[in-house]
Amino acid sequence: MHAAFFDPQRRSALAAGAAAIALAMLGGRAQAQAWPSKPVRLLLGYTPGGSSDILARELSVPLGKLLGQPVVVDYKPGASGTIAASEVARSTPDGHTLGLLDNAPLTIVPSLRNPGYDPVAGFTPIAMVTQLPQVLVVPAASGIRSTRELIEAMRKEPGKLSYGSGGAGSVSHLAGELLKLRTGTFAVHVPYRGAVPAITALIAGDVQFAFLTYTGTSSFIASGRLRAIGVSSLQRLPAMPDVPTVAESGVPNFDAPGWFALMGPPGLPPAVTATMRKALAEVLATPALVTRMQELGQTVVAGQTDVARTIANELAMWKELVAQRKIVIDG
Repeated sequence: MHAAFFDPQRRSALAAGAAAIALAMLGGRAQAQAWPSKPVRLLLGYTPGGSSDILARELSVPLGKLLGQPVVVDYKPGASGTIAASEVARSTPDGHTLGLLDNAPLTIVPSLRNPGYDPVAGFTPIAMVTQLPQVLVVPAASGIRSTRELIEAMRKEPGKLSYGSGGAGSVSHLAGELLKLRTGTFAVHVPYRGAVPAITALIAGDVQFAFLTYTGTSSFIASGRLRAIGVSSLQRLPAMPDVPTVAESGVPNFDAPGWFALMGPPGLPPAVTATMRKALAEVLATPALVTRMQELGQTVVAGQTDVARTIANELAMWKELVAQRKIVIDG
């Protein structure tokens, strides 16, 4: 054998190199395992009590148990969710500040004005969480009993009907504009400061229809004050299986989506993203949570992680609608 094989200096160098590699691997694993090292803030762009708040609280407790640190819902309401989105985009990318954001601050507002952040490059998408389509409702006293009848009424007397929304630039606003565009009809848009006054106006007959969330309208539908005639998604709502989609009612491919996604700041470490995505998938697979969300008119979207593509596609759709309808909002 060669004498070099027994060279003590060489063996010492090899041992030192192996030790260094082992320490680096251990250090990398320790760094990945160090997250979260403190409570995780989950920013929400809306006030307590709504469907978004219920979703956030349903997620926060089981996520905290899986992650070993509390997940604390932090409310940052205002400006259609852009206040919360802005804070997420500006936060330190260590995984301790995340956002449960809907498509208002990520695709709708950026289609209408500059929100102060890039909705695509300004975030690290983690996963889609739920979809929550709008419900097309009319007053129970209305003679309109279907989407087809509504379209015919708008077509027969352009401008006679009006529709309410939760505010200019909201999903409910743009859903109405999309319906008008796709059907070649016209109705006057009346924006309100939130869903509650829009529902009040609808019941009073001040407006003739509106696209609003199932959570906000379900009790009024159940009590017989509102009538649901359509759903804005391509699939029917499990909570209202007998109510057809707008697409089924003569407006092919009509889709005015609503959804929530878990988002982080740009530069979020892949290990943190993967860990959070795995924990979220486990929580979303819980039958009790799936049932609870269905009761709120939301559909759990398990396994869908290509949020960036969803955002890009939806941005293109809303920007085209805004340009065609010449929609302008203040601010």
